[in-house]
Amino acid sequence: MSESYVIIGDGVAGSSAAETIREEDPEADVSVITDEGEALYNRILIKEFAKGKLPEAPISIHEEEWYAERDIDLELNTFVTDVDPDAHEVHTYDSGTFEYDKLLVATGGTPTQLPVDNSDAEGIHHFWTFQDARKIQQHADEADTGVVVGAGLLGIDLAAVCAAQGVDAKYIMRGNRWWRYGLSLDGAEIIHDALEEKGVEPVFESGVEGFETDDDGRVVSTIDANGEEYESDFVGVAIGLNFNTEYLQGTGIEEDSGIVVDEYMQTNVEDIYAAGDITRYYDTILDQYAQNGSWGSAKEQGQIAAKNMVADGEEEEFRWVSSYSITHFDFPFLSFGFPTLGDDECERKYSDTEWRRLAFKDGKLVGGVLIGDIAPQGRYKDLIRKEVEVADQKEVLLEQDFDPDELAIPQEQ
Repeated sequence: MSESYVIIGDGVAGSSAAETIREEDPEADVSVITDEGEALYNRILIKEFAKGKLPEAPISIHEEEWYAERDIDLELNTFVTDVDPDAHEVHTYDSGTFEYDKLLVATGGTPTQLPVDNSDAEGIHHFWTFQDARKIQQHADEADTGVVVGAGLLGIDLAAVCAAQGVDAKYIMRGNRWWRYGLSLDGAEIIHDALEEKGVEPVFESGVEGFETDDDGRVVSTIDANGEEYESDFVGVAIGLNFNTEYLQGTGIEEDSGIVVDEYMQTNVEDIYAAGDITRYYDTILDQYAQNGSWGSAKEQGQIAAKNMVADGEEEEFRWVSSYSITHFDFPFLSFGFPTLGDDECERKYSDTEWRRLAFKDGKLVGGVLIGDIAPQGRYKDLIRKEVEVADQKEVLLEQDFDPDELAIPQEQ
């Protein structure tokens, strides 16, 4: 009999897993279940759509026909209620039961809502799905004033939407700089200046106490932690994700700020794997558990999970150095690896729009941030993959035209 594979989630992790399973096992039964109403789309490009820079067409990656052509059963608008590991069954709200031999969980997360008054008012947006992007694009196009909350990589996307759509916006941040866990003040000031040039004003050492609404329940202003009130008929919030694991209660699957998996993307429950944002995986480079929400990482995890689900022999490890780029300014921005981890670091500013920071753990490079010149990324990522100890050669690493051949690396490494 053919094997039966069920995948919960049709993001890039779930979709790439389905494609890989079909390639590895042409006779398998493959089902993809998603609560969204459309097939896989590019989550990286939806921010350009929301900015009004792209039409919808290039953002869609797979039409429903793509799945049919590969004999993959795609179940849209389908809500999973629970999983029974003993019976090897996935139960849904109104679409019946799906039996599996192997199961992949790739459901990602849901944006966290601010725990303040009126945080669910009309005009307050979270940025995660294509449908979110459509609402944001339309509303930002009509708005005059705005507030963005969340000093991270998704928050700055919302700030860029405001800038592109001509919204007079304040960008509220809890600390003294944007992405304070990944940047020093020197690096962050490059971003601050770029935001102000585009009409977005950073507000530091603050937060949100609540929102004021009109008689129709639409947001009209934001009250910050210092008691300041900012007019805002558009609000974007990006303060993190709540992982979609409610339906896994009672399965015994281990969770720790996400679903815990090993280097083969397998959970502690037999025949159940996980991939994508939702995972807390064992990183063979760091030699510890880690999380990563980048597109490339999620795709690779889906492919590795699929190969190991189908494998009838030696398993394949997930070993990946991720990167995340921002293209909202006149200069490029890229983070790679794990720039917020480590026990040592170094940085250098080369010009008003060029800066570099590297992070180390146990003497080894584990991540970094490049502003202005992202050309060295491949050389740095290669050092991370090789796990060589280079923290004692910071001057060489920070040379503007860094050449890895100038590093003194012991032969045994």
